[in-house]
Amino acid sequence: MAITITWHGHATYALDIDGVPVVVDPFFSPNNPAAKVTADEVEASFILQTHGHGDHIADTVALAKRTGALVIANFEICNWLNAQGHDKTHALNLGGGYDFDFGRVTMTRALHSSGLPDGSYGGDAAGFVIAASGRRVYIAGDTALFSDMALIGGADGIDLAVLPIGDNYTMGPDDALQALDYIKPRMVIPGHYNTWPLIAQDPNAWAERVRQETDVRPIVIAVGESFTLE
Repeated sequence: MAITITWHGHATYALDIDGVPVVVDPFFSPNNPAAKVTADEVEASFILQTHGHGDHIADTVALAKRTGALVIANFEICNWLNAQGHDKTHALNLGGGYDFDFGRVTMTRALHSSGLPDGSYGGDAAGFVIAASGRRVYIAGDTALFSDMALIGGADGIDLAVLPIGDNYTMGPDDALQALDYIKPRMVIPGHYNTWPLIAQDPNAWAERVRQETDVRPIVIAVGESFTLE
């Protein structure tokens, strides 16, 4: 039993959860300048959508229609996807959770704006806690630092946190480091950086700070590379 996570650049991740393919925030080539694959080269049984900005949802409709994936998102995004011709959705709201075939997904708060590519309302931005294969993974999504992250770690703890470090639109390196003190995960993967010059960061320098200043194990993976959480 294991969870393998592959980074496709920016905030797009493919998770293999005991053989079940799950994609977070589909944004692939050519839309995503950092990605090495297109949406046509990716499989998904489930899609987790944190919010509706184009750099997170640009390829969701195409991927969902081709694969028949169930999209897990907030109510507003699910309604928007239905209007785009994909009716296989499951709406969650902040604090709510549901047991799916691969594990339990809980929608968490994120401090960020949201909107959809056509300008319509995208509901509240969110993150997700995935409890599956005996592990707990926190996908923070696009977010600022907020002290209630300590509640997301909670009594059950987090094995792996995926946090943005790019700054400008989300937490930067300093705030992401503070977030680790709140969440207290065993491991962390940085994301949402180096897609464009505006969010350029040195993930290895940040990882060194994590090693020096916390008890968390940093995992830096290049675009297209994977890490297995066993």
